[in-house]
Amino acid sequence: MTTEPNALPSTPLSGLAFAKGHGTGNDFVLVADPDGTLFLAPEQVAGLCDRHQGIGGDGLIRAVRSSALPEGKALLAVNPRAEWFMDYRNGDGSVSEMCGNGVRVFVHFLIEEGLVELAEGEVLTVGTRAGAKTVARAANGYAVDMGPWEFIHPSRAEERALDSLVETDGLEVARPALSVSMGNPHTVVALSEASELEQADLHHAPRVDPVPDHGTNVEYVVPAEPLVAGGVGSIRMRVHERGVGETQSCGTGACAAVVATRHWAGETPADRWEVQVPGGTVGVRFIPAPDGAEHVELSGPAVLVARGSLV
Repeated sequence: MTTEPNALPSTPLSGLAFAKGHGTGNDFVLVADPDGTLFLAPEQVAGLCDRHQGIGGDGLIRAVRSSALPEGKALLAVNPRAEWFMDYRNGDGSVSEMCGNGVRVFVHFLIEEGLVELAEGEVLTVGTRAGAKTVARAANGYAVDMGPWEFIHPSRAEERALDSLVETDGLEVARPALSVSMGNPHTVVALSEASELEQADLHHAPRVDPVPDHGTNVEYVVPAEPLVAGGVGSIRMRVHERGVGETQSCGTGACAAVVATRHWAGETPADRWEVQVPGGTVGVRFIPAPDGAEHVELSGPAVLVARGSLV
């Protein structure tokens, strides 16, 4: 979690136009605010995302021009192509750095709103609190360059391939884990059996020790057998997202889970991976960047399912 938005009076919600969308079941309330005139308090966001008394969603995405908010202006100074900023809030109203499924849905929303034009094969640069991300439109959805990955505790990751312990309801003992940053923090737990993946009770937040400074998302991973087939790696995953709870998918979490799995597996020929989540399947690919760093690309569908306005 980063700094809260400017402490300005919240906007009355009556008449607010919204859309509902999802990427492999990771669902969002989306609102268009090109000029940055909409100010939503955390409790308003939480109310909109409430599945019983609101619209329902894992988070809320506000589409705003980067020039209309401080984080966006700072980003434009180094990347002037990032005209649009994805202001992402978790379902509890807290601010989050990035959402891999959300950024695909965000770009799809911009297109459907007529705010941008993007043909298949073309790329759009999007501003986020984790930096500028490039999103390419593809035949089956969108592919996002998520940027470079890094270990949160690099020395422990290299020495032991593990850096923390995670206690989870439904699993008898604490499990070792590896922490990966994709611009937001993740803690990845390897499980040996599919039955363990099903037994994990993610209604309550797992207990992570040590926990990263701003909290963490926790992914539970079971590798396929064999792990790599036809040059493509495959894993199954469930996730508990900070500020939300269990979600059907997590894009940055899928990337982090693949980073950790590849690290544990050692030398592997796979640069392409499929990650099966409760809401579907996303693709993860490792790509070399011009600066010499290794980036992670996330691909998958994006769907808008409803539009409306608040009464």
